[in-house]
Amino acid sequence: MGCVHCKCCSRYPSSSSDGDSKNYGEAEEYNADKGKEAVVQRPLVSVHVPSHNFDLLCSVLSQRGYYPDSPDKENQDTYCIKTQLQGNPNAHFFGVFDGHGVFGAQCSNFVKERVVDMLSEDPVLFDDPEKAYKSAFLRTNEELHDSDIDDSMSGTTAITVLVVGDKLYVANVGDSRAVLAVKDGNRILAEDLSYDQTPFRKDECERVKSCGARVLSVDQVEGLKDPNIQTWGDEENEGGDPPRLWVQNGMYPGTAFTRSVGDSTAEDIGVIADPEVSMVHLSPNHLFFVVASDGIFEFLPSQAVVDMVAKYADPRDACATVAAESYKLWLEHENRTDDITVIIVQIKNLCNA
Repeated sequence: MGCVHCKCCSRYPSSSSDGDSKNYGEAEEYNADKGKEAVVQRPLVSVHVPSHNFDLLCSVLSQRGYYPDSPDKENQDTYCIKTQLQGNPNAHFFGVFDGHGVFGAQCSNFVKERVVDMLSEDPVLFDDPEKAYKSAFLRTNEELHDSDIDDSMSGTTAITVLVVGDKLYVANVGDSRAVLAVKDGNRILAEDLSYDQTPFRKDECERVKSCGARVLSVDQVEGLKDPNIQTWGDEENEGGDPPRLWVQNGMYPGTAFTRSVGDSTAEDIGVIADPEVSMVHLSPNHLFFVVASDGIFEFLPSQAVVDMVAKYADPRDACATVAAESYKLWLEHENRTDDITVIIVQIKNLCNA
């Protein structure tokens, strides 16, 4: 189980704080448990943001899901931490990519590499981050379609945060999530930086319906529940039978999200790769942010995650605790777990200008 039994917390590799640009999604990983539910936790990443004289202290943990019917199923989550984008010491990228389908791992790795490459090469990145983000995702989507990877029924969601000086630019495609911790007096509040793109959202539900999607839970599409009931409660309380997208005369693709990269079949019913991009201006009241796959947030509200992370001075310990709690809750509700990936980035010594 790795992190669930704290094996990954007993000893850490040394911190990394050199000034060179690095892509931490591809190297220097720490494999804490090489068993069936392998946990990968990399060393601390510490980077300075000289334009506003503050530091980012970061750790990431990725844990393979438990699938009793497919014990050798690979972890389809991946992540990327790239410092000094375009050689800029004030620009740093953090992303989690949650693959799905038979070729989900190939899709998530392809998208991770191409999105950050395109951002690294885009001359308008710092003048218009939203434009650069949208271009990177849409071009990557087309490249994935044209690649040797079969993405007809496979793809990946993506949640990414680009730090540029004292601003966070967040781009979301799918149902992973980024959350900011905000100090408010004696409380630390969770502020969602992204909003899950699923049929639970009325705007997204209506958008895909207008593209021809049937929106039904599995029980509804199988005739066990009334398909005319088009209300499903809310995402955190609905349980294991969420509304999904189906073609008009078939029981596929059954996606529980309304945006992704790949999933070429689902594009015909409105699943798009266009990210929602937002910006937050950092202040001294912003303590840390979390970037994580929906394996974390399936049973944990954003505030619960922030409450757990806030208890730890070391983000590695926080990653381990959040992953362990998520894993435990999955097994309490289902007979399996999802893949789980979490990046925690502490914001250190940021002062008012």
